[in-house]
Amino acid sequence: MRKYVRLIVIAVLLATCAIAQQKPARIISLVPGATEMLFAIGAGPRVVAVSSYDKEPPQVATLPRVGALLDPDVERILSLKPDLIVVYHSQHDLIRQLERAGVSHFSYVHGGLADIFKTIRDLAVRTSDTEQAAHVVKQIEDTLADIRKRVAGQRRPKTMIVFGREPGSLRNVYASGGYGFLHDVLDIAGGEDVFGDVKRESVQASTELILTRAPDVIVELRADDESAPDLKAWQAVPSVPAVKNHRIVVLTGSDMVTAGPRIGQAAVRLAKALHPDVFR
Repeated sequence: MRKYVRLIVIAVLLATCAIAQQKPARIISLVPGATEMLFAIGAGPRVVAVSSYDKEPPQVATLPRVGALLDPDVERILSLKPDLIVVYHSQHDLIRQLERAGVSHFSYVHGGLADIFKTIRDLAVRTSDTEQAAHVVKQIEDTLADIRKRVAGQRRPKTMIVFGREPGSLRNVYASGGYGFLHDVLDIAGGEDVFGDVKRESVQASTELILTRAPDVIVELRADDESAPDLKAWQAVPSVPAVKNHRIVVLTGSDMVTAGPRIGQAAVRLAKALHPDVFR
């Protein structure tokens, strides 16, 4: 009988340890999109540090900064004694150092819209917040479904999403290609990606290529107001339909460039820019 009781006690202790391992108490995130996910699923109070580029949600403003993709401060990270750190999948050196130090990590992989949902769910498994994560994903899915319904049957303008170029010129123009969350959101918002056939996340678009693809709408993305673009540069290609018809739109805000839980909000804003009559 005593042996049986001891076995039960051991089983309970093992189960308790397993639960403790599944629910980290000190989390560090080096990925802005993942940081937003952690707060959205309810793990925010356990986040003890973030990357140099984190701005959302507002709660991160007071948290320590520990570097980013190219310059993680390993000494600072380890001094904070995390039991889970979210890193980019490509941070191989950092991952090896964390493994040697016995620190658990979650590898973030950038990808399409489906990958955002998968990351939210997978991250929630590691933090024991699966119920809230399911609610977050459901809200995004419902928002996207509503957008699809609204734009159904509308003409799909050929659209070029630009997320970078040299100030005041059309040099080094970088646009969304036919792979990744921006491409997926554009499709849901009722646009036809002018680079949909280029299966990369980004395309370096020369002036000649822009003239050839002839977008009906050009959407320039900027993370903040301070980097608002000078649209006069587009007058260098006056024959492009988007320029000729004054359909160059600037969408400012980190939600447009962050693969995180605000992606539904970003999709609504893009859909309104492409189909303003539908969303009046």
